Amino acid sequence: MYRILVVDDEPMIRMGLAKLITQADPSMIQADTAENGIEALESIQTTRPDFIFTDIKMPKMDGLELSKQLYEKYGDITVVVISGYGDFEYAQKCMSYGVKEYLLKPVTKSVVHHTMNKLMSDRKSMQEKQRMYFPLSKLENWLEQLELAVWHLQMNDIQAKLQEIEDYCNERRLEAIQLQELLDELYAKLIKQLNGRDVYSFESLAGMPESEAGVKRNTFEDFRQAVDQTVKLIREKRKGNAKEPVEEAKAYIERNLSRDLSLDEVADMLGLNPSYFSQLFKQMTDETFVHYRIQKKNGEGEETSRHPAL
Repeated sequence: MYRILVVDDEPMIRMGLAKLITQADPSMIQADTAENGIEALESIQTTRPDFIFTDIKMPKMDGLELSKQLYEKYGDITVVVISGYGDFEYAQKCMSYGVKEYLLKPVTKSVVHHTMNKLMSDRKSMQEKQRMYFPLSKLENWLEQLELAVWHLQMNDIQAKLQEIEDYCNERRLEAIQLQELLDELYAKLIKQLNGRDVYSFESLAGMPESEAGVKRNTFEDFRQAVDQTVKLIREKRKGNAKEPVEEAKAYIERNLSRDLSLDEVADMLGLNPSYFSQLFKQMTDETFVHYRIQKKNGEGEETSRHPAL
């Protein structure tokens, strides 16, 4: 469905043009109207059109100013200018604002239908090209942010990123097979990157969920479930701890200063392998686990000696 906005201050012309445009293909076209540029911009904020047909001479905001603002703020909206002025300067100014077509009044049914068919054909061709090209930088950005959010169990960030991915893909109107391949690839890379941390093993989650027939489904619900399943596994490995491992380790040490905690015990409490935990602790605190524990324990002893129990 293509949405068209007709902008003209003369009611008869406005309604007549909207009717002509719709007749080009009633099953694929929905036309709305506005009587000047200001009303058109307000309408766009509510319902974004694919194409705008606008007159040049209108009160409050004319077609040239509208074309300029559309060019600066809504570059994806195709603009067609209709004017009773055959002045070349108007055409030049319009074209500098990205206007695709410049029609002279009075427009005929055949001209309107020809213009609409051309606009729809061009838009379809552009959408096909967009479907064939998906920016690698976008995928890498999603992967980096999603992996960090998943690893740190930041649920709000995870949901926001999943929604961003879904909205972007819906906007691009990807074919079902392309969407399936994209989500499969994104999830596979997410698992690979998580495994690259060399902390937990995610082999059991190496693919998207499958239907009973063994055929992979392409819905965002499956993708969300796969990510949720990964988050659940991390939470289980960490035994319910959602905090940063080092901060959780410090808190655990503080609660158990009376005991000689071992690095293996704390790592097991966090669900991390001891070697990784040792490196992570040193990296985040600039001191070894043992040194940190001894310092904390000695510090408590000094506090006790300064304030003996009565």
